Amino acid sequence: MNRTRLAELLQTFPALHIMVVGDFFLDKYLSLDPDLSENSLETGLEAYQVVEIRHSPGAAGTVVANLRAMDIRVSALGVIGQDGAGFDLRQGLLQRGVNIDGLIEHPDRFTPTYLKPMLRAPGAAASSGAVANEAHLVERELNRLDIKNRRPLPPDVETTLILRLDQLLPQVDGVIIADQVQERNCGVITDRVRAALARFGPAHSATIFAADSRARIGEFEQVIIKPNLPEAMAAVQAIDGERLTGIGDHDAGELTPAQTLDAARIWGEVLFEKNQQPVFITLGANGILAVTAAGFEHCPGLAVAGDIDIVGAGDSVMAGLVAGLCAGATANEAASIGNLAASITIQQLGTTGTASREELMRRFEAV
Repeated sequence: MNRTRLAELLQTFPALHIMVVGDFFLDKYLSLDPDLSENSLETGLEAYQVVEIRHSPGAAGTVVANLRAMDIRVSALGVIGQDGAGFDLRQGLLQRGVNIDGLIEHPDRFTPTYLKPMLRAPGAAASSGAVANEAHLVERELNRLDIKNRRPLPPDVETTLILRLDQLLPQVDGVIIADQVQERNCGVITDRVRAALARFGPAHSATIFAADSRARIGEFEQVIIKPNLPEAMAAVQAIDGERLTGIGDHDAGELTPAQTLDAARIWGEVLFEKNQQPVFITLGANGILAVTAAGFEHCPGLAVAGDIDIVGAGDSVMAGLVAGLCAGATANEAASIGNLAASITIQQLGTTGTASREELMRRFEAV
């Protein structure tokens, strides 16, 4: 892909409309000042003192933020609670110009929240997983607190969700499926919703459907899938354990670059045969392997200097990849845009970053 072709694709982005369906979380950051800590009179334990609160849409909301940074029109479809976190999440999406008419509020559901205590300390620069603020303080993330729904999504909510999905589909160029919750049927992408998506895909052949899932990527059918290597490995183990070959004896993180690419080819082929839609396996610094009906295409990763924070990198890839496909990019071109986006966001330390069209072009020119 040359500069002219990338510019042509990026110019198309503002005309696109993409729906993100799935698990919308609130990322809530609590900045703690250790100099102000007190000991609880009742327990004697240290009581951290919060001096700043900030929040942003997380999980599916991170994908949305990346799409909006690329000037793409976005509609959100998901389920949240009637609570303060839900209010903050809605406000965060509205501030980014997202259509939230598809968000379903339910009184018996939590708004899923990642609560992230950030401990401040003096410092001139941030290391991986930390961020320097304007006062030259470094914030280090402590143990995260997760608030999730651990009961199945009610059937009537599933029905409403599927109906809204069906109504919105004629209006969009692409659908990104964000399956974040690992507990089966406790998030938005339940077995029933996944089955509906498998039906809708062939019925809307001109629309790009692409799924990202932490625990069930191998269960999607008739939609593009984007697993990382460990997710692909787990999916193939469930589908056809014999195809793991000797590589399956190792943890995916222990493989050499050559073994990683070999494993991706083998496992990508299994997933393509089952799904009958393109498979994009993300390989970290090794880039992305695309498996399509035409065969295999490896899009190498981009070298990045300095400290990095990989939180949200997969969401950046997903946004760039699907945006590219909706704009008419080939598999390799779309993977390249995904790689460009991730190479930018991993350098935004201590936050789930985004990449604009201008930043994508500048990074392309730089490399």
